[in-house]
Amino acid sequence: MIGRIAICCLLFSLNAAGQKQDSIADGRSQASAHGLVGWLHKAQQYLDDKTRAKVDPHYIEVPDKPWRVVARYNENMVEVDYDNSMDVLEGSSSLDWKLRFQPPHASSVGFWVGYRGTGVAFSQPLSKNAGRYFSFSTTGAKYGFNFRLRRFNTSAATLDAATYKNGVSVYEAQVTDNMPSPVWIRSTYVNGYYVFNGHRYSQAAAYNQSVIQRRSAGSLLAGATWFQSSLDYSDDENSLFMIFGNGIGRIKVHQANLGLGYGYNWVPLRGLVVNVMAMPTVSVYNRVKVYKYDSNYALSLSQTTADDFGQWDPATKTWANGQTYKPIPMTESEDDVLTDLDSWESDAETVYSWLRFNLDLRLGIAYNWRNCFIGLQAQYNNFNYKQDKCKVNIFDAYARLSLGVRL
Repeated sequence: MIGRIAICCLLFSLNAAGQKQDSIADGRSQASAHGLVGWLHKAQQYLDDKTRAKVDPHYIEVPDKPWRVVARYNENMVEVDYDNSMDVLEGSSSLDWKLRFQPPHASSVGFWVGYRGTGVAFSQPLSKNAGRYFSFSTTGAKYGFNFRLRRFNTSAATLDAATYKNGVSVYEAQVTDNMPSPVWIRSTYVNGYYVFNGHRYSQAAAYNQSVIQRRSAGSLLAGATWFQSSLDYSDDENSLFMIFGNGIGRIKVHQANLGLGYGYNWVPLRGLVVNVMAMPTVSVYNRVKVYKYDSNYALSLSQTTADDFGQWDPATKTWANGQTYKPIPMTESEDDVLTDLDSWESDAETVYSWLRFNLDLRLGIAYNWRNCFIGLQAQYNNFNYKQDKCKVNIFDAYARLSLGVRL
């Protein structure tokens, strides 16, 4: 009996302790919940005060409903032009050629949810073979920030080639076909800008609709951009392009740009705003690193026959006759297709240059009615870099259609 009473007492004690702990835990949970709600309220109050304090209400209206839910459709486009030039036959002749790579547009649908100018976005790609694309942007009263990341590979290319003899064109051709092996292209774009007339002019009115432009206004803008990209076609199957491209197989660039531009918001009627912004930039840091490759074939500057070279040995990097380079047959016969091409990295060179000019163009249109809005935004960037007789131009652009509601 005493044992049963002792066990009952222990069970009662455990139950009572559990109820006490539950009561304490409930109290802590409620206190934590109140603390979180209080913190969120303070954060909302801070964003509200900050948004209203820096704008002239005669020019910029801050909507009473701070939350926005936006559906988006995006089209992202990129084109890469790769130019090369080389001298042959001791400089009396030259070969100029350009490869143009243009992958499919990266189409996506998604949504954006946020409070004032701060929020999160999600998108689902619709395009196939367009590579990977990621972007993020935010716009405030006096600042803006954009981030874009693109990575893709493509085999489709357009080749423009021309040969010159003593400066006179003797042959030109254009061919659209597939590269022997895919070309990998990567680019990262980070941009920020400052609005000098932010109390009357708002980029956000046209690009994310967190505020509404009521009167036409413009502003001087100062911007900074960090851009890095790489072009890699160093596969053995692309050895001919490396031979004709002065041995270059990979290119990496890191570029910092500063610019001064101007943006203008035109308000032709209530609720409608049209924005145009242009900002030329100049590089203050431009680092280009090229990776050069050697090959077992070379341009033939004579009519030397290549019949007695024998088999290629990748280990010793020599042909059976002891030579390293076998003349490339300069005919169009299918029998001359090079099936034993081999290439290897031989050298890397880093070059620093200045005064590369680039361009940032933007267009935004938005219309607001009641608590709904629709917007169309577009942005175009051009980046270029050069190393000796090699030049690369990257054209990067996007267009976005958005439809949203304020809550």
